[in-house]
Amino acid sequence: ADVFQSHEEDDRRVRRREKNRVAAQRSRKKQTQKADKLHEEYESLEQENTSLKREIGKLTDEMKHLSEVLKDHEKICPLLHCTMNFMTIPRPDALASCLPR
Repeated sequence: ADVFQSHEEDDRRVRRREKNRVAAQRSRKKQTQKADKLHEEYESLEQENTSLKREIGKLTDEMKHLSEVLKDHEKICPLLHCTMNFMTIPRPDALASCLPR
């Protein structure tokens, strides 16, 4: 009976070890997949970030350009003082009186 019992225990130990090995393998696989997914998401966010930075750069340049165009225009615009009056005294005829007839 003793021999039979120790043989059964060995069997159980082997089965348990195998079960643990399979579970550990599954766990590692899951961890690897999770890491791969996170890495893909990271790469995608990096690309998006780069393209957004590029877009911000373009928009900043455009804003600088438009600000300079506006400054140059303000120097020569005869309507400028009229529009300032128009802002302070909101009369519909204020701007109309400034416009060339």
